[in-house]
Amino acid sequence: MEGLQVVTANEAEERNVSVLSQVEANAATLQRELDWFSLVLDLRIKLYFQQESELSSIEQISVPELCFDHSDYAQWIKSNLTKMEERLVLIMAMIPHIKPQLFDTFFIRNSNFDRAYTEFGGKQGQTHSGFLPTCETAAFVICGEELSRRFDITAMFESLHPFIVQNVLGLSTPAEREPFFSSTFSMQVEYLNLFTTGVTEKLGYSNQFPAKLITSELDWQDLVLAQDVMSEIDKIRTWIKYSGQILDDWGLSKSLKPGYRSLFYGPPGTGKTLTATLIGAELGLDVYRIDLSSMVSKYIGETEKNLANLFDQACNKRWILFFDEADALFGTRTQSGGANERHANQEIAYLLQRIEDFPGIVILATNLRANIDDAFSRRFQSLIYFPMPDAEQRYQLWLNMLNGHYQENNTDRLRDIAEQYELAGGAIANVIRYAAISAVQSGEQCIAFDDLRTGIDKELRKEGRTI
Repeated sequence: MEGLQVVTANEAEERNVSVLSQVEANAATLQRELDWFSLVLDLRIKLYFQQESELSSIEQISVPELCFDHSDYAQWIKSNLTKMEERLVLIMAMIPHIKPQLFDTFFIRNSNFDRAYTEFGGKQGQTHSGFLPTCETAAFVICGEELSRRFDITAMFESLHPFIVQNVLGLSTPAEREPFFSSTFSMQVEYLNLFTTGVTEKLGYSNQFPAKLITSELDWQDLVLAQDVMSEIDKIRTWIKYSGQILDDWGLSKSLKPGYRSLFYGPPGTGKTLTATLIGAELGLDVYRIDLSSMVSKYIGETEKNLANLFDQACNKRWILFFDEADALFGTRTQSGGANERHANQEIAYLLQRIEDFPGIVILATNLRANIDDAFSRRFQSLIYFPMPDAEQRYQLWLNMLNGHYQENNTDRLRDIAEQYELAGGAIANVIRYAAISAVQSGEQCIAFDDLRTGIDKELRKEGRTI
């Protein structure tokens, strides 16, 4: 055991040193990029205001060499970027996070008009007192007054560029009828972490990402479902495993889209959420449950904006997007001509398009199938009904969840309550929780049958039923 402890300690120390070394490598690389950008910005200002300078173009400033650089920042650039202009945009996106004072130059004012220079672009944050770059800022630094180059850099902020495809940069939506170049751009937190600490943590719930990573300690043996339901679930698992073979090796990408959409429907507590969680756990996909209350807005255009942000962040990630109680957002469209109804229908149409184009896995869950718009149903690859468990399945659920902590060796009484009371798995879990608390309060080590009966009575009352 002592030898094992020494090895474990050494391994932990080596990991800490490795992380520290990566942080140092990232910091050294970023410092060179910052120094380079500082020279570029200084020269651009001099050239723009026709001040004396030995150089006549920002291209004359040496770009830091990355050939033998093993930092995360350098590795990503070498794999994805080819142009100096792209590196300038990338470091500009990081500056507000790592050295915001570099942008203070942009706060100088035009004395002729007593206002900021329009050509500098940029905005000041609501709480961040520094300068936040816009596409206009990037155009000024890279292009100066060269109009043709200004047109060229637009491609860096379009959907096919690695910045957008890999969700490296986040781009704000300009106000209505305002120029596209007034959009701010910023580094997404996942890549900010990678390029600085070298560690990419799982995204957590926030206003910018209204979804929660869900996990479970249970496994497939704990999920008691009918065989026909498991057969449908296996289709999803098979698609995730072999979609590359089907689309690429078999050449079916011309006729089949890469994503997969499924609707889980059935009474509460029948295993819909757990099934989505177990699919993700088995196949190495993060499962994010979407907070629909944060997505829907009464303001026109805000719901679409929130959804766009969610799908943009999820694009090209190995995620499952799980919309629980989905009828709140994916409900039936109305036929009246009111403004609110038209707005709601536009939101649904937008959702249809984003879900259909999403290359990952989307699972919608609802208690009532009839509440989901038929237009969505046609776009699902599978509709899986999760029925109430039958008596034998309920008995298995009781045995699994009690896990041996039951006072009686004879399980006949468990079989009796399984046959007598129609309860879903979620309701059975609630009963066992109540009974376990009662056992602890009584100083017992196992759950008593009488406490189970009391728990069942309480659970049935919730549903308007009696024992």
